Amino acid sequence: MATIASDLTANLVTAAVALTALGIVSLAALRGWRDWIELKREELAAGRSAAHDPAVPHAGSRIEIADLKERLRKLEAIAAGVDL
Repeated sequence: MATIASDLTANLVTAAVALTALGIVSLAALRGWRDWIELKREELAAGRSAAHDPAVPHAGSRIEIADLKERLRKLEAIAAGVDL
């Protein structure tokens, strides 16, 4: 009977230690996740608040302008009778 009680006690202690370790690791991971999310929020907020120079167009605008210039070159070539 003493062997069963000591085995049960050993198993309960092992389970309690494992559960405590799991809780500590989970809390550390949760803290890291929250800090990472906060960092990303700060990065996004800093990106929005950065002053944008109105003389410099956005990347999307530059792509559109380049596309329009290419179309204009093609239309001028067609009007001049040059085969592309």
